[in-house]
Amino acid sequence: MLLNQRTWAGIASGEIDLAFRRWRKPTVKTGGRLRSGFGELAIDEVEVIERADIDDDQARRAGFPSAAELIDDLFRRRSGSGRGRTAHVDETSLLYRVRFHLAGPDPRAARRETLLEPDELDGVLTRLAAIDVRSDRGPWTLRSLVLIRRWPERRAPELAEMEGCETLPWKAQIRRLKDLGLTESMRVGYRLSPRGVQVLGEAERRGFSTELPD
Repeated sequence: MLLNQRTWAGIASGEIDLAFRRWRKPTVKTGGRLRSGFGELAIDEVEVIERADIDDDQARRAGFPSAAELIDDLFRRRSGSGRGRTAHVDETSLLYRVRFHLAGPDPRAARRETLLEPDELDGVLTRLAAIDVRSDRGPWTLRSLVLIRRWPERRAPELAEMEGCETLPWKAQIRRLKDLGLTESMRVGYRLSPRGVQVLGEAERRGFSTELPD
């Protein structure tokens, strides 16, 4: 569930605590968490509703002036496209109301800036090795860190192509590195966090293979 910068500002001020989406399958669930560079949301409730259930008060709590404008935004079609306003919707898509609250800052932000003690470094490198062992693509974790270090703020599709991988699976892999505090998403592309620089440097010092494909 993507939220833009304006919506996050409303969440931070307490004005926005609802979102409405058309989905074939929900991308968040009750009791879950949604993390972003703006903060971490706790998902309090996800329920299927009808258009008639949306009133002006709920629309304002979702960042819209009125229910009519919110419904128009949900159901309008992009110019030149046969798709609905929300990506991948079709006639089977249901209307969902998501209730949430701001749980605090994104814990990954502090993690990125915190350097590791020697035993913690061992733990992260062991975890990366375990991820590589389970991957059907072979070792990729350290290689991806090298790729991002070499080309910071490069578009994700270009980085994925360098790795011989489709964009969406590659971005999913990088999210795993982000969860460990090793990378940071930029407006375009990624860069290594201070922790990521430390971990990659230690891996290279120990002689781990970090060669990029030709």
